[in-house]
Amino acid sequence: MKVVLLVFSILMMVSCGNDKHVLTIKGSDTEVNLSVLLVEAFYKQNNKMNLSVSGGGTGLGMASLLNGFADIANASRPINAYEAKLFADEGKDIVPVVFAQDALVIITNKAIDADSLSAEQLSGILSGGLVNWAELGLLAVPITLYGRQNNSGTHGFLKDKLGIEFTLNAREMSGNAQIIEAVKADPGGVGYVGAGYVIRNGEKIGEGYNIVSIYEIGQPAYSPLDYEAVVSKRYYLQRPLYQYVLKSSMAKAQPLLDFEKSPGGQKIIVENGYFPAENFSQ
Repeated sequence: MKVVLLVFSILMMVSCGNDKHVLTIKGSDTEVNLSVLLVEAFYKQNNKMNLSVSGGGTGLGMASLLNGFADIANASRPINAYEAKLFADEGKDIVPVVFAQDALVIITNKAIDADSLSAEQLSGILSGGLVNWAELGLLAVPITLYGRQNNSGTHGFLKDKLGIEFTLNAREMSGNAQIIEAVKADPGGVGYVGAGYVIRNGEKIGEGYNIVSIYEIGQPAYSPLDYEAVVSKRYYLQRPLYQYVLKSSMAKAQPLLDFEKSPGGQKIIVENGYFPAENFSQ
C-alpha cells in the first residue's frame, strides 16, 4: 500500500502520546493531502514540534491510534461500534473533531455522458445490479467500478449511506489518485473520490473524466461543484471529515486544532477543494 509521509524532523520518533514534542497523524487517504497542507502551514508558525502525516485509510488510522502509533487518526467516517468498544476495552478516551467538510464525488470516464445519476442508480452501479451503461440509456459498454478497500472510510461511508453491499467485481485501488487514473483509462470506468482530488475553487481540475451530479427521486440534482449546495447539505454525498484525538494527546494537539479552525486554516481547506467545518468538538 502506498503511504504518503511527511516528516518535519531529522530524528524519527516512534512514541506518540508520551512525547510532548512529537505529533503523529495517520489515516484517511481522502484527508492526507489536506492534512499535509495544514501541517505545513502550521509548522511555519510553530517549528518546535516534530510532526508527521501519513495515509493508508481510516481503518489504519484508528488502529494506529488504538495501538499507540498515532496521536490523531484522520477519518472520513464516524468511529464505528466495534472500534469504540476496542478503545473502551483499552481504557483509552478519544475526542472527535470535525475539521472540514467533503463532497464525495462520483466520476466516470469522459466517454460516459452521464450528467446526473439518481441515488437508486448509483446503488445499482456500486452493488452490481447494473452491469452495462446501456441499461441507463448511455454508451453500450460494461460498467467497471473502481473503489477502495473495505478498511477505507470512504468505502464505509458509501456502504452506509446507500444501504448496499459493494459488488465483488469492484476493482480495489490504493487511493483516490489511482481511482482517477483508472477511470480515465477505462471507457466504462466509474469511481468515487474526495472533492479535493478533482475540484479547485469550484472548478473541475484535469481531463479525461466527468463529474456526475446526484439526485434523490423527486428532488433536484446537485453537483459537488456547487459550493452552496454542499455547505447547505443539499448535495447527497456531503460528509464531515473527522480527526479523532487521544485525550492524552489533546494538550499538544490543541495548537494544531486551533490553527485548523482559524481563518487561515479554513482558507487552506476551501482553496483545496474541501468545505468549511460546521463545528468543532472539544
